[in-house]
Amino acid sequence: IAKELLNGQQVVLLRCEDMNMSGSLYRAKLKYANFKRKKTNSNPRHGPFHQRAPSKIVWRTIRGMVPHKTARGAASLDRLKCFEGIPHPFDRKKRMVIPAALKVLRLRPERKFCRLGDLSSLFGWKHQE
Repeated sequence: IAKELLNGQQVVLLRCEDMNMSGSLYRAKLKYANFKRKKTNSNPRHGPFHQRAPSKIVWRTIRGMVPHKTARGAASLDRLKCFEGIPHPFDRKKRMVIPAALKVLRLRPERKFCRLGDLSSLFGWKHQE
């Protein structure tokens, strides 16, 4: 996705809460709790900010794959939209699945995995259905 953004494509990610992460939910919870502990020493309100919504977590993950401090990287992040569920303008449009990102192809069958929505709800995302 990051490579497509840098190449100039508009990318819209839908149903971010159903994305799978490798590793058990317990392991993902430990990693996110470690990330949440990081804050500015003098004034924590200055950041870094820890988003709870799955779409924001995905957006920040992709930001880590893009040189976001350059004009090219910032412009590529402006071409990225992430949503939970399928909001109104996109429910009628043709959707595309990235085959290389499918769980069947990316993760080994015996390995544990967790949904991003489950992790988000553990850390305070209140809009899970």
